Amino acid sequence: MDKRFARQTRKFHQAKWDEEIIFELHNPGERGVMVPAVEKGISDRVGDGLSSLPASLRRDTAPSLPEVGQMRVLKHFLRLSQQTLGADLNIDIGQGTCTIKYNPKINKHLAGLPQVTEIHPWQDESTVQGALEITNNLDTYLRAISGLDYFSFQPPSGSAAIFTMASIVEKYHRVRGEQDQRDEIITTIFSHPSDYSAVAVKGYKVINLQQNEDGLPDLDALKAAVSERTAALFITNPEDTGIFNPLIREFTRVVHEAGALCCYDQANANGVLGITRAREADFDMCFFNLHKTFSTPHGCGGPGTGAIGVTAELRDYMPVPLVVKSDDGYQLDYDLPHTIGKVRSFYGIFPVILKAYCWVRAMGARGLLEAARVAVLNNNYLLNRIRQIRGASAPYAEGCHRIEQVRYSWEQLTDETGVGTEDVTARMADFGFHLWSSHHPFVVPEPFTIEPTESYSKLELDEYLSGLEQISNEAYNKPELVTAAPHNSVIHRVDHSTLDDPEKWAITWRSFLKKRPGEQLDRKGK
Repeated sequence: MDKRFARQTRKFHQAKWDEEIIFELHNPGERGVMVPAVEKGISDRVGDGLSSLPASLRRDTAPSLPEVGQMRVLKHFLRLSQQTLGADLNIDIGQGTCTIKYNPKINKHLAGLPQVTEIHPWQDESTVQGALEITNNLDTYLRAISGLDYFSFQPPSGSAAIFTMASIVEKYHRVRGEQDQRDEIITTIFSHPSDYSAVAVKGYKVINLQQNEDGLPDLDALKAAVSERTAALFITNPEDTGIFNPLIREFTRVVHEAGALCCYDQANANGVLGITRAREADFDMCFFNLHKTFSTPHGCGGPGTGAIGVTAELRDYMPVPLVVKSDDGYQLDYDLPHTIGKVRSFYGIFPVILKAYCWVRAMGARGLLEAARVAVLNNNYLLNRIRQIRGASAPYAEGCHRIEQVRYSWEQLTDETGVGTEDVTARMADFGFHLWSSHHPFVVPEPFTIEPTESYSKLELDEYLSGLEQISNEAYNKPELVTAAPHNSVIHRVDHSTLDDPEKWAITWRSFLKKRPGEQLDRKGK
């Protein structure tokens, strides 16, 4: 490793416990808490609490739950937590395309206060004015960030936000009497796979534009694809290569001239906050991931929210209700004549909204811009260093800067050593790192995608790079060390064949017992 750069990889070894699942810890008669019998005075007044329940709501037999003492439960879950390499423990910039960043713990604390957690969605509007005000304020902030006019926080994820946009597209053309004619949606190969799949679920035929030699969707290909059957364009910019499409406004012009709508997937917005906006690119709709870009935990580590914004012309098509401000305070507005209805209950996941609100308020306009600039700086520092690693490359836009991430390739490493991207991914776990390969299909051979965000210092970037450099050296000098990895983790090589055989699937303990009846727990202890 070049001595000009920072520390080598640190010593790491994942804790490993030969731990049963909680149902296998079952020991008849063990209890965590002994619930006392109901006092006579209470039972005389309210009964036993069961007899008043309708027979249809009562169980014939007790639920088959594991009986485990309190201390054993604590040990069990602490052991499992030690076998998990969480975001607060490792340098996870290699999560790629998923914008992993630091989530301030004070925001988590605020979201856990009873004033937040004990709000009930059916409470009268007058009793939740604070929550509605915060929701409306975040709506206002996102309007300024995007240039669009109205936001809803109802979609529970980015993919759900894409589906919501597709639903608005369908309703928009249905109101105009063109729903049967306009049955095609255009997207691109390096936009997120959900841009393809979510609109396909909605019933649209999907046209997927391929990349040109610069890694960008080709404008002439778009012009050839657009027709009177086009309902909308769904596109990510910058795409998952980190390349920003400078012709994006020309793309939206071509689509609009055909009478279709333009929908902006801004899951990759972390490098453009305060720099570019959906409004100036003439988009009709966009969405942001609060659970990535706006520093609430990633969807796999907590609930997500795909905040969807629209122009004023599309307000009446949005999910209901919208949170609006009037002279009398904040209300829920259900009066949208062409609404698509609901994509989730109520008006959004308030703890997520609160965390994003706190982050935006703490950052301010200058802070958001600085976050984007640092994210781009971090990304291009990595780009320059990784290009120097033997066996690694960054296809497309040779010599050009990228925005917030890069889709790299180990193709040369594989050709010269036989070590592929999955081997490198497994070996990175030995250093306590996570490395993302890529979305399928592998358009880039032997891909790996890295998005550093603004959260990581140069020292951490250098530590991560040292892992990639060490693995490259190992691949050329002792490839079996990489192909046999990980060596320090709970599981070494995962056999994925089970996933291909539905007969082996068991996603719950009950379904497992149905397929393995001989392992049924003896509830009587025999």
